[in-house]
Amino acid sequence: MIITSRHKNTLTNNNKPIGIFDSGVGGLSIAKRITEHLPNEQLIYIADSAYAPYGDISNVQIVERVNFITDVLLKKNCKAIVVACNTATVNAIDQLRDRLSIPIIGVEPAIKPAEKISKTKNIGILVTQATATNKRFLALVNKYKNGSKVFIQPCLGLVELIEHGQQESSEFKHLLKSYLFPLIESNVDTIVLGCTHYPFMIKAIKDIMPDSIKLIETATPVSEQLERQLIKYKLLSNTPMNSPHQFYTSHDISAQNEIFSQLWISPIKLELLL
Repeated sequence: MIITSRHKNTLTNNNKPIGIFDSGVGGLSIAKRITEHLPNEQLIYIADSAYAPYGDISNVQIVERVNFITDVLLKKNCKAIVVACNTATVNAIDQLRDRLSIPIIGVEPAIKPAEKISKTKNIGILVTQATATNKRFLALVNKYKNGSKVFIQPCLGLVELIEHGQQESSEFKHLLKSYLFPLIESNVDTIVLGCTHYPFMIKAIKDIMPDSIKLIETATPVSEQLERQLIKYKLLSNTPMNSPHQFYTSHDISAQNEIFSQLWISPIKLELLL
């Protein structure tokens, strides 16, 4: 499910960049899809890795970080903002939509499309701890499950390991198995990746799960919704991008530069978020 902001006025400058942020590197999965879908658009990506994962901090802290980062992006003259974090979306999107007058695109677990394609009507959702207990998220599940059984699986520790590029480690695989086996036993045939970090573990999931189980992530719907909003408000860039994408982190650059480049599948210049 994609969420957009309420617009207080129409913007006209289509040469400005698009801001995108996550608690860490997970949002790169969405940023990459946006660059493929909208090649003329410049992105400014912020990874708040010093506070990752958001699933381990309080709602108050999440709202504070979200507001701080969006203020940074506004100062960088962004014409739209993508909240590429499920936890940030369910915890802070409402107040963000009230604060800002530019297009805001958020992301939540794709329960509705999962319900439509599930044959067993048993659906698994992999989420962070903060998302698993969030009232907005639970209301979304109840609204769209349409009689299906939904098994919500909090995945403590996975985001941290992905942040450190440990998807191939034995620790990661052991932890992932402990979260997937209960879903297999519950006869799920569809699994929703309820965190933007999780697309980076699709290969590891497929090594464990039967081929018949479908995986659903939200990068494509988010990029398509972003395009619709940019067109609606006449913000879509129709000229080739003339400035490189920018990448920032609130964590140690030396510790993250290699991971960013690995996940982006090309070298990038990572800067410190001040």
